[in-house]
Amino acid sequence: MSSGAVSRRNGILPLSSTETRPKMKFDDRPVFPRGFRCASTNCGLKPDAKDLALFVSEREAVAAAVFTRNHFPGAPVILGRETIRGGVLRAVVANSKCSNVATGPVGIENARRMAAAAAKEIGSTADRVLVSSTGVIGVQLPIEKIERGIVGLSKQLQADPMVGAEGIMTTDTHPKALSARVGDATITWVAKGSGMIEPNMATMLAYIFTDAALDAATLGAMLRSAVHVSFNMLSVDTDTSTSDTCAILANGLAGRVDEKAFLETLTAGCIRMTETLARDGEGAKHLLRTTVRGAATEDDARRVAKSLVNSPLIKTMVHGADPNVGRLLMAVGKVFDVTVHPATTDAWINGHAVVKGGARLAFDEVALRAALANEVVDLEVTLGLGSATATAYGCDLTAGYIEENAAYYSS
Repeated sequence: MSSGAVSRRNGILPLSSTETRPKMKFDDRPVFPRGFRCASTNCGLKPDAKDLALFVSEREAVAAAVFTRNHFPGAPVILGRETIRGGVLRAVVANSKCSNVATGPVGIENARRMAAAAAKEIGSTADRVLVSSTGVIGVQLPIEKIERGIVGLSKQLQADPMVGAEGIMTTDTHPKALSARVGDATITWVAKGSGMIEPNMATMLAYIFTDAALDAATLGAMLRSAVHVSFNMLSVDTDTSTSDTCAILANGLAGRVDEKAFLETLTAGCIRMTETLARDGEGAKHLLRTTVRGAATEDDARRVAKSLVNSPLIKTMVHGADPNVGRLLMAVGKVFDVTVHPATTDAWINGHAVVKGGARLAFDEVALRAALANEVVDLEVTLGLGSATATAYGCDLTAGYIEENAAYYSS
């Protein structure tokens, strides 16, 4: 965020006074589960900042992942889909600054070399290493710099997930990590992302680590369930990255856990990280949450919620604290393949009723402008057609977003 943003602690933005606090308790300072450590360094892709991270489990971990649905996936995604079929990982290695996308056979070979270098460093095999790259598209990966940077990282491994988070940042303004407990087990989330975010199967880059003991089928189903209501409902700018990856590793060192409790915690953490990513959207000053209730189907609710959170006119309305509530109806009404009846459509902005039966209500403009000025803005629409609901997560649109992306390649 820009300099006007609120303070952060441990890479996670604090909840505002207007935001409903989740029941889930997260650690004040994120920690790793048993057996996981990480390291990060500058290998020369960036002038000074860290640009390479290595996450390692002391023993093989059951693993699952989801990837971008973009038709131009990067070489690491192509290799990652192959690697994850084995269902077992020892490590994740990721670089920032260069995404290794649209790089042809050379890019694939460079991704394989990256996996091999990490495997050699930790005493494993390349098929146990997940590779990720993020940054500029269409530039060959400086693989020699990465290979040199990986050498010695195993001696720098430490138990602070924020260290790894620093190595995968691109336009992020701060590293992002959090952790929570499930019985004797811990779940830790590490992620990056500020722009080119509307995932459709992941977020920019998100890695989840746990010491719970779970089989591969259960772990994969849980990941897909959590991603469905969290990262897949995140949109900063409607653009689906070519590098999106969300992976989870479970090394089993804490033993079995209550699976229902684990899924609840996994989902809560993914939603919390989704909000953190949205709050750090390029140039953003507001977290925008759009909730649709009373839809005929869940798919209808998701489509309308995404239409609201993606609308440039709504984003700028929020940025300017301008109570132009007709834009809500516009964004709902333009979803042509969803059943909408104006007579049953109501809407609220941060709890202020602004639409009833498809018509604008009289409201206190001063109070509504103040509500829109809150760091967290909740838009709620009820369609009155069923019981399905969905929430999407995004941010406002500012001049900062344009400034960030007008010269991204050149920077």
